[in-house]
Amino acid sequence: TPGDLVSRVEVDRPGPSYTADTLETLTDELGPARCFFLMGEDSLRDFPTWRDPERILELAELGVVGRPGIDTDLEQLTAALPALAGRVHVAQIDELPYSSSEIRQRVANGLPIDDLTAEPVVQYIQDHGLYLPREASD
Repeated sequence: TPGDLVSRVEVDRPGPSYTADTLETLTDELGPARCFFLMGEDSLRDFPTWRDPERILELAELGVVGRPGIDTDLEQLTAALPALAGRVHVAQIDELPYSSSEIRQRVANGLPIDDLTAEPVVQYIQDHGLYLPREASD
């Protein structure tokens, strides 16, 4: 849609890619804006163990979508990571039964993802060869 932006910052970066570094690059490129990092509730549960979670929360708020069978205690998470306070927004939508990791794995295994995400996303992944296994160099 008009005004949307797709960034290749993680795809083009050599080596490991960390969310905090990506958000910092994007906020530097885009200037002042209210940023949201979207994740599933399963990822929120593990968020305190991520690399630099406090820095992530300085750069963006978290938009969280529920996952079937996952019930995260936000109070307990906030006690473990006080920077979460006021930075988590739970989206009230139908829970999605799959994660982005599952989509990436399906693409890597040559399986279809048409029923898991929107057609423009499928097309972008195909057009740019994302998530395919890298061939070993000689």
